[in-house]
Amino acid sequence: MVNEQYITDDLFQRERDTEAADIYIKHSLLRDIKKEFWNNKPALICVFLLAIVVVAALLAPLSPYEPNAINAMQRLKPMSAEHWFGTDEFGRDYFTRILYGGRVSLAVGFASMIVTVIIGTAIGILSGYIGGKLDMMLMRFTDIFLALPSTLLMVVLNTLLQPGLITLVCVLSLFSWASVARITRAETIALKERDFVVASKNLGTGNLKIALVHIVPNILGPITVAASLGVANAILTESSLSFLGLGVQVPQASWGSMLQTAQGNMMNNPLLAIFPGACILITVLSFNLIGDVLRSALEPKIVK
Repeated sequence: MVNEQYITDDLFQRERDTEAADIYIKHSLLRDIKKEFWNNKPALICVFLLAIVVVAALLAPLSPYEPNAINAMQRLKPMSAEHWFGTDEFGRDYFTRILYGGRVSLAVGFASMIVTVIIGTAIGILSGYIGGKLDMMLMRFTDIFLALPSTLLMVVLNTLLQPGLITLVCVLSLFSWASVARITRAETIALKERDFVVASKNLGTGNLKIALVHIVPNILGPITVAASLGVANAILTESSLSFLGLGVQVPQASWGSMLQTAQGNMMNNPLLAIFPGACILITVLSFNLIGDVLRSALEPKIVK
């Protein structure tokens, strides 16, 4: 009885020590992230530009113009104080459509990222924590999705299914979760042998609680990096599909669909293609640079 009480007290003490160490590591990670961003001036500029894009997209309803209102008398107007980015071939205010297009592109990017992270994290943790035959089956299933020609299949699925934002998010998520599952599986395999996980298991804690309380918080770093890069990839893919006419449908605006409609006036008014193209470039580049900085900040450091 005394030995059992001693073992229990020892396990509790180990768990408390591990939690204290995790809190210290989290504070250290925050300092590393701040340091990496402060030392990387292009990344700071990207954060600033990305904040402008997001805030502008959120404040799009404050524009005095309707994004889909057609005015034949105002078609293809140049830049002016009244129309900052001019008007398109239907007389619609182009700046307003850029803002609303940003709302759609960012919404698709973030929504598909959330679905991708949830599916990939769940499969990766389940595979890495349970192991055995389940791990083998899930990883072979993941390998199949990694080997598929995703772009071609996205085009086929968007052609067969009813076009719309929900379809777009589902298709993007379907072919993006596999890489996240690989990352979370590797991190879970390393974590499940740690003392605090073994102690919790010996104390009778359920597998679901161990996964949610101990494993998920400790793999947030790699998940955050994968999420930031996933948003950039989703926005770029959505723009490509919309450019091909398989994503957001007219008259609803997205940056990709605006590039498609700008093709007919490239020679007369190239700004119709430059503005949405610049928005895609700035947003995707910003997310990629932020992801690189987060990867550098969150990767293990060798202390000499």
